[in-house]
Amino acid sequence: MTEKEKNTFIDDEHEKRWYVVNTYSGHENRVKDNLEKRLETMGIQEQLFRIIVAEEPEIEIKNGKQVEKMKNMFPGYVFVEMKMTDEAWYVVRNTPGVTGFIGSSGGGAKPFPVSPDEMESILRRVGQSDKKVVVDFQVGDTVRILTGPFSGMEGKVSSMNDQTQTANVLTMLFGRETPTDIPYNDLQKVEEL
Repeated sequence: MTEKEKNTFIDDEHEKRWYVVNTYSGHENRVKDNLEKRLETMGIQEQLFRIIVAEEPEIEIKNGKQVEKMKNMFPGYVFVEMKMTDEAWYVVRNTPGVTGFIGSSGGGAKPFPVSPDEMESILRRVGQSDKKVVVDFQVGDTVRILTGPFSGMEGKVSSMNDQTQTANVLTMLFGRETPTDIPYNDLQKVEEL
């Protein structure tokens, strides 16, 4: 190993990065809870930071009523922000419900981190991004919904929350105006003629 490779490895161990942990499907929140408990009991708060199950609200219509529930965007996966030290790697790998890391070639090789751009997109969708989205619409404007169950629908922006980066959009559903919170990234201003 060259001196440069040694320094690169040391830098990686001391840098916070996001990794994808594979879990048994349906056990993502249990794994998150287990990791958070281990974080405290094993005293690795300096190496393990945020643990996220990427969920977004999903609207279902049951008996003619709108019901919101959380839908896992990546079943079987949990995102962990950590410094890839031997101790933190061992603790995460040996947490009940964890089947391994994504991006590890096996044989004791540590995994590759998620690219910052990909992780930023995921964090924004779950409302945990530190970066603010700049939008070209405001309250009263007509917008088109780009993703989710209302994809392709248009509505009027009734309010905006810069804290959560969401806009409350009034859409027509079953002949009634229905307010729905949509992330800024999932909206596009409709140009009025």
